[in-house]
Amino acid sequence: MTMKALRIYAGPAARKHIEANGLRPQDVRTIPGAAGGPKGLILGPLDRFIFGRWLTQSSQQVHLVGASIGAWRLSTACLSDPQKAFERFEHDYVRQQFEVPPGQKRLRPDQLSARFAESLHDFYGGRIGEVLNHSRYKLHVVTSRGRHILGREGRARTPFGYLGAFATNSLHRKSLGAWLERCVFSTPGAALPFGTNDFRTRQHALSEENFNMVLQASCSIPFLLAAVHDIPGAPRGAYWDGGITDYHLHLDYQPADEGIVLYPHFQQAVVPGWLDKGLRWRHKSTGFLDRMVVLAPDADWVRSLPNGKLPDRKDFIRFANDAQARIGAWSRATREAQRLSDEFEAWLSTGRTQDLLPL
Repeated sequence: MTMKALRIYAGPAARKHIEANGLRPQDVRTIPGAAGGPKGLILGPLDRFIFGRWLTQSSQQVHLVGASIGAWRLSTACLSDPQKAFERFEHDYVRQQFEVPPGQKRLRPDQLSARFAESLHDFYGGRIGEVLNHSRYKLHVVTSRGRHILGREGRARTPFGYLGAFATNSLHRKSLGAWLERCVFSTPGAALPFGTNDFRTRQHALSEENFNMVLQASCSIPFLLAAVHDIPGAPRGAYWDGGITDYHLHLDYQPADEGIVLYPHFQQAVVPGWLDKGLRWRHKSTGFLDRMVVLAPDADWVRSLPNGKLPDRKDFIRFANDAQARIGAWSRATREAQRLSDEFEAWLSTGRTQDLLPL
């Protein structure tokens, strides 16, 4: 089967591993899940195959590291019957609608956050224990905790703080740590599967009490949703979208016993932070990704999707007066994405290394 929708990219060490062993479910040690809003919908069929049918053929511990929609996806993977859970996740995400009250042009951040909190409660209600007590999967949800002026949300201080963060980040990524720190909430007792010398980092435990707040914080895009304040079990402060500090989780992965970091992603580039999107020189691969395999849609195939692109947040504006048209376009894109899963499954049976592209 010739791959037309899927492209497989491998770091140098990952390529050597595949040349010697192929790619087997027991090789996987870490799976990241990127921020990126509705773009993550395109990965639904891959998620259902990887977690529902493929990884079930192995028994090793696997670390799941997610930010924003990636954290929501990977939390879903920890539920019993992940295939069914992913189907519901996709159904609910595609069909979400936000009615604006009379007299308003758009929802305020606090209104949008309240609705999102309700959706999380509906989705995970009574099931958080399944996520935290999974026998194999160790979940790590990335949030961005504000420091100094960004330590509390405010009408003046938040825009000023993010302006400062943007300016300093453009000079040096590590200096972003003066404004925001990476705050990771993990399955209790789980060590981080990546090094933290690259950026100011804290780790805290997930719990029944804080799980929904953490997941909401990891998805709270500044100025669109309200920050989540004072999460139980962690320092006081404002917590925002984990994608701000770690947009595509370009982390210093240190997989156990030279295993593989398998990354279903919506593009080839693994961009470090949200504020790096326009800084093209930071989009290149580094030694952090040596053991990574990225599964990403082919750019030409993406142009064949509705509107010639992946689903994205701008579609809420594009289809502001026609939610059914947006739902139709997203539904078609997710149906087409079955090809990504089919092509990955076919490639696994052959392990053709000539199909591997350099990351």
